[in-house]
Amino acid sequence: MSDPHELTVLNPATEETVATVPAASAEDVDTAVVRALRAQARWAALAGADRARLLRRFADTVDAHLEELAQLEVREAGHTVGNARWEAGNARDLLLYAAGGAERLLGAQIPAPGGFNVTFHEPLGVVGVIAPWNFPMPIAAWGSFPALAAGNAVVLKPAETTPLTALRLAGLALEAGLPEHVFQVLPGHGHTAGRALVDHPDVAKIVFTGSTSTGREVMERCARLVKPVTLELGGKSPNVVFADADLEAALDPFSFLDNSGQDCCARTRVLVQESVFEEARAFLAEALAAVVVGDPADDKTQMGPLISRQQLDRVRSYVPEDAPALRGTAPEGPGFWFPPTVLTGERPDGRAAREEIFGPVAVLLPFADEADAVRLANDTPYGLSGSVWTRDLGRALRVSRAVGAGNLSVNSHSSVRYWTPFGGFKQSGLGRELGPDALTAFTETKNVFISTEGPAQ
Repeated sequence: MSDPHELTVLNPATEETVATVPAASAEDVDTAVVRALRAQARWAALAGADRARLLRRFADTVDAHLEELAQLEVREAGHTVGNARWEAGNARDLLLYAAGGAERLLGAQIPAPGGFNVTFHEPLGVVGVIAPWNFPMPIAAWGSFPALAAGNAVVLKPAETTPLTALRLAGLALEAGLPEHVFQVLPGHGHTAGRALVDHPDVAKIVFTGSTSTGREVMERCARLVKPVTLELGGKSPNVVFADADLEAALDPFSFLDNSGQDCCARTRVLVQESVFEEARAFLAEALAAVVVGDPADDKTQMGPLISRQQLDRVRSYVPEDAPALRGTAPEGPGFWFPPTVLTGERPDGRAAREEIFGPVAVLLPFADEADAVRLANDTPYGLSGSVWTRDLGRALRVSRAVGAGNLSVNSHSSVRYWTPFGGFKQSGLGRELGPDALTAFTETKNVFISTEGPAQ
């Protein structure tokens, strides 16, 4: 029986215990928020240039520990070491980008009869960030670092299964000289620490990344306090491949296998034009067979394990043993392994074609023409990401505008750039992270009118 006061971190590739850490209680959350309120007042009083200087020092400190952070991510999350190095670098790069924003968080001067208005971007205060287990480092950074740059304090609750890199980042922040309690990490259970953070009256905003069902509950609880939220939720992203596309690039299996498919942006609905459908099927069969699945610490490994036994059981529930499918291979023995899989007999309205599986499983579906492709692409409650593959620029623009998703790529599978906005349509979430406006999402705009009319004579 698990201890409610302790979190056990397992290596998903071996099922061995990596670490145990204390689980924060509701009282611990309250104590952290009280400390954050005091620290935030001093942090916000610093000039933007001074906050920027400290955040750049934090980035330098992260840079000096990139390999340590990456290896920690391999052990706690089962990420391939190459991916983990990218994630640590992404956290560093976002720190540098956000630091520059702290120096450029400018208001406006607006003319008005009898005077003029000036606007100020005031920090919210204390921001609560609830990060997921699938990308523990970068997503924790996306919610936390722009908030810090804007003058807020942050209380971050990492996922129960992956708290270690977040804790190390908090330690590196102190080493870099950030004021104590400005950036706090509280590992804990969602139903205790997470709920206490969401419900706390002195937490001004919540940033949540996770499932749509949990995001709905977070939004409902925040609504009771009229508390703003940013929600990055589920996805079932289409990969729309027209007959004139570069099929080898368009059908890259890592568009849905990256991070073992545990990615909200994974292109898990592979929509291929009928005239090249059989060619696509043959290509994917060969590509899946070649994927190297194994020890995530080995540089040659291309795909690692799933995060947990629970997630493995969930993925298995979508793939009956007799289901028509293209399959790769995966190790047996300890670890939460599932082979790369493409379901070929699923209907567009089937469970595997509509629900987020969050594993290395895609569905291959044909379409007739452009209108049919758009219809299939939009036939989902989600709208986070997707790709469109064609050499016809006009078609690429038409389809991109017609598909209801927040982040689309043409002739590319890339979804995330820290200098561009990220977020979803429909049940994929609310608000945007990253990009040039990231800092303003953690501020209130204050307008001050200044009269220029002289006193009455």
